[in-house]
Amino acid sequence: MTSARQLHKFGGSSLADPECYKRVANILQEHSNGSDLIVVSAAGSTTNRLIDWLAALEKDGRIAHEILQQLRQFQLGLVEELLPEEKASPLLEQLNQEFLALSDLTGPITNVIYADVLGHGEVWSSRLLAAFLSHLDMEATQVDSRDFLRAERGAQPEVERARSLPLLKEILAQHGKRRLVITGFMARNHAGETVLLGRNGSDYSATVIGALSESTRVTIWSDVAGVYSADPRKVSDACLLPLLRLDEASELARLAAPVLHSRTLQPVAQSAMDLSLRCSYQPDSGSTRIERVLASGRGAKIITSLDEILMVQIHFGAGHDFTRLKDEVIRSLTRAQLQPLAMQSQPDQGCVSLAYTVEIATSALSYLQDTAVGAEIKLKEGYSMVAAVGAGVTINPNHCYGFYQQLKNAPVEFISESDSGLSLVAVLRKTDVAKLVTDIHSQLFQAQKRVAIALCGKGNIGSSWLSLFAEQKVELEKRRGMSFDLVAVVDSQTYWLDLKGIDPKQALVSFNDEAIANDGQEWLNILAHQSDYDEVVVMDVTASAVLAAQYEQIAEHGMHLICANKVAGSASSDDYQRVVSAFEKTGRHWLYNATVGAGLPVNYAIRDLRNSGDEITAVSGIFSGTLSWLFQQFDGSIPFTDLVDLAWQQGLTEPDPRSDLDGSDVMRKLVIVARESGVDIEPESVKVESLVPDALKNLSTDDFFEQGKILNELLSERLAKAQKQGKVLRYIARLNRNGEATVGVEALSPEHALANLLPCDNIFAIESKWYKDNPLVIRGPGAGRAVTAGALQSDLNRLSNLL
Repeated sequence: MTSARQLHKFGGSSLADPECYKRVANILQEHSNGSDLIVVSAAGSTTNRLIDWLAALEKDGRIAHEILQQLRQFQLGLVEELLPEEKASPLLEQLNQEFLALSDLTGPITNVIYADVLGHGEVWSSRLLAAFLSHLDMEATQVDSRDFLRAERGAQPEVERARSLPLLKEILAQHGKRRLVITGFMARNHAGETVLLGRNGSDYSATVIGALSESTRVTIWSDVAGVYSADPRKVSDACLLPLLRLDEASELARLAAPVLHSRTLQPVAQSAMDLSLRCSYQPDSGSTRIERVLASGRGAKIITSLDEILMVQIHFGAGHDFTRLKDEVIRSLTRAQLQPLAMQSQPDQGCVSLAYTVEIATSALSYLQDTAVGAEIKLKEGYSMVAAVGAGVTINPNHCYGFYQQLKNAPVEFISESDSGLSLVAVLRKTDVAKLVTDIHSQLFQAQKRVAIALCGKGNIGSSWLSLFAEQKVELEKRRGMSFDLVAVVDSQTYWLDLKGIDPKQALVSFNDEAIANDGQEWLNILAHQSDYDEVVVMDVTASAVLAAQYEQIAEHGMHLICANKVAGSASSDDYQRVVSAFEKTGRHWLYNATVGAGLPVNYAIRDLRNSGDEITAVSGIFSGTLSWLFQQFDGSIPFTDLVDLAWQQGLTEPDPRSDLDGSDVMRKLVIVARESGVDIEPESVKVESLVPDALKNLSTDDFFEQGKILNELLSERLAKAQKQGKVLRYIARLNRNGEATVGVEALSPEHALANLLPCDNIFAIESKWYKDNPLVIRGPGAGRAVTAGALQSDLNRLSNLL
């Protein structure tokens, strides 16, 4: 068994028709390796149709025949649509033989027959998917889970791992580096009979097989992207939760949320594997990752509900030790994996009320009757359930108040708090739970959000932003109805993190006393696992390639990013797209207007034009405030390097001015602008004219200035030639209509829009379908700590609108 193996599980909705099978194959092509395991449910509604057929078989033979024929045509149609005739023939023959055997079924339907019949759905889907993947040159073999999973019958059958593990090891060793498509939902008992693993049995078998095979990750693919703050079909503004703690997920599953089942999570808790939930219909729409850590949160994260609830009432009668009997019953039910969703204890009446889903209630009732608890037991119908789930919900006064407030006029039977403190559960007489869910979601989650900010970089721009943030914090919070706390200041060597908040006015003064060594990971991990804040924003004002390489990780941790760092935005297309995809998948936001034009809204203007239906055809301009100042001053009266020295002393250049003169900074900005404009461009495809001669590249800064005569002569010659033509020199970036990108010195007439600027100004001329004859021009200060800090604050404002 290999530690690199992953397991992918596809539910029935992911295999509902031929297009779904093709989509699954594409997912496996992109997201799986040759030794991965694939667990599948029955295609579409196959299992339900088999149940309908069995029910009709004992009542109306004609209806049963029609159901079986419809199911046969569906299964044959899948094979014929997906495989060429020569590969389809053996599968079609097997199907016909199996349906012929089913049609001959007579006599009473025993539990053994029932399980065997229902197992056909998984066999058919696994066999077809394995054949289809092999047809697409992804070699795959079908494996029947009954060949290695062992379990005995029960209300909630448990896989016996000690018996199953050696059998699975043998199968894995036999097939080596080959995808195995395994049936879900089924195991075999000591008698060799099929045992169905119950509701969500395929998900449960997937995580069990994942644990047994030492898979590093199990991904459950279904028709939803993961866990939302509420059912998105009921609550329009429900948001996807990119991360969920294991105990919160377990509590949600215990409350019978359809996206998870408690038994599915048991193998995750007992192993080292990760669990992700993703949507097979939109693989890049985001996901929820279940983290195997205990939560210590501040309140509810999810509002869940059930329309159909049954109540088992146990009346012990007078004269009994109520507390002892009640505790014995609950312990007994827990051992049998029949814990109730919620419970009401009424000692004065000698009564306990236990809420169950429809699927479990009958088993619980039978179990209680069989154990002869010596009490009157009743099963009552007509109930619903609404619950708020999240670590700390029972001790969050605002969430508790909001939950009870929204239920004050509802027909509440009782409200209970889970012993774990992870949920508030209301059991109601039958009512419209959809409206209640919407109202509770609005009450609890539209309250004031807490936003944490981690500032990376405390130099010129970082210090300016701290001052601006300190001035704007109260007004920003008042305007947005949120709290914004600086919780971390990070530099390349050290960091200071305090989840109680850092005073931005004192951050730099106290930094050296408070900061500890920075290994590049610890501060990120602390923020990833904190539970004091609803949102975390990383603000990167460095030029660090190391930090830029962590952007994917920042997104995967569920954090937002605001940056002035141009490295990721101008990286290779593959690296850039990985970062974009990471933020899209997790539903987090990456804002980077400060990377181009300092405080000028260049990126926003281009994006807004495209989002409105316009098409950008060309962009040109002066993208560097430093080079803008230098060439505005350069008229031949002062050597060029003397101007560079003056700009350097005034803080207008980078610490090494060659970082401005070599054109790389302008190139990065042009790549970012090009990508915003919809042009797929690589950094190396930009033609860049460097102002740093080869002889000056590797010198110290002092030697560069001392030997600057080489550069002075080159530029003086070009200036003289331009002046003879009545022109001036400017350093121009251009993205042409054909997608070509250039950066370099050009001679322009003094009246040209790109030549007639104030010192340090940037200018961007945007040509588009709408601005064809008269470009949209954005101009203004393109350098300086104050305007760049303003751009970062503008992005923070914009982000707060999105939260």
